[in-house]
Amino acid sequence: MTLPDKRKVIEALLQHLSELAVQATNAANATREGATHPEAKPENEKDTRALEQSYLARGQALRVAELTEQIQSLRFMPLRSFGPGDPVAIGALVTLKADDDVRCLFLAQSGGGIELSVDGVEVFVVTPQSGLGASVLGRDIGDEVERVARGVKREYIIAAVS
Repeated sequence: MTLPDKRKVIEALLQHLSELAVQATNAANATREGATHPEAKPENEKDTRALEQSYLARGQALRVAELTEQIQSLRFMPLRSFGPGDPVAIGALVTLKADDDVRCLFLAQSGGGIELSVDGVEVFVVTPQSGLGASVLGRDIGDEVERVARGVKREYIIAAVS
């Protein structure tokens, strides 16, 4: 498997997070408008629709702020090249191989859980806080990594780091 250019991976990740931020912004705005709409006025003292919508709008606004922070941190994330003997760190593209499976990971400080297709390669974004991200962090080419998914344990070897 030929690993994609890291700059393209970052661009794809930024695009994905930006789309999520637009969706979250639209949802927050719609919910806020619903909470302040005249029809949302409580009909009696037990009617909490407007209050519930305002709580939801606040949560959505916090999600927008979180996504914006992630986008900014990724924009300024230094990208370095990893050579033989360099342990896996933030910014590394990692190839994991098992008998019948090859995975490409991008270790980033945010955006974990997102799958991207970059130059025809499926790249799975992981963070050091995730189990898989923590298991590859600090490791070297040739090291074994265990991954448990849906109750099935698989062993991978770190085949490449760039």
